[in-house]
Amino acid sequence: MRIERRRAARVVLLDADDRILLLHGFEPADPARTWWFTPGGGVEPGESLAAAALREVAEETGITTVRLGPVLWQRSCAFDFDGRRWEQDEWYHLGRTEATAVDMAGHTELERRSVRALRWWTCEELLAARETVYPTRLAELLRRLLDEGPPRSPLLLEPEREPEGG
Repeated sequence: MRIERRRAARVVLLDADDRILLLHGFEPADPARTWWFTPGGGVEPGESLAAAALREVAEETGITTVRLGPVLWQRSCAFDFDGRRWEQDEWYHLGRTEATAVDMAGHTELERRSVRALRWWTCEELLAARETVYPTRLAELLRRLLDEGPPRSPLLLEPEREPEGG
């Protein structure tokens, strides 16, 4: 299996009502295997984390009016997806927007094969969800963010390493 190593910029995108926008993804080879995740993706050569975060939000959601805040969290993860093993370091920025209409027209070919929908979630809905959400503990992290504000420096989240072939 080919290994893809990359740096990824992700965005905890909140609207005026403190709802978070998540994408509903699935494994192209097994559409029953689904999860929710934040907008974001790979940082291109020479691109800053902030520029990558804004670009990815625009491509994945159609939202271009984002006020990007500080990096909230950092994590490393490894997982199998679309026939490849991904090993990536992720930086999660806080993002704020007034826009709530989403548009999936900017999705890449892979995203068209692996993203089912986008949805705004309240923290309470996320806390009650029984579906898989990444990063793990996102609901608790969001609750803390909304209650206490952004951390003084990025929190280092526990690494998440899915076993190969998992």
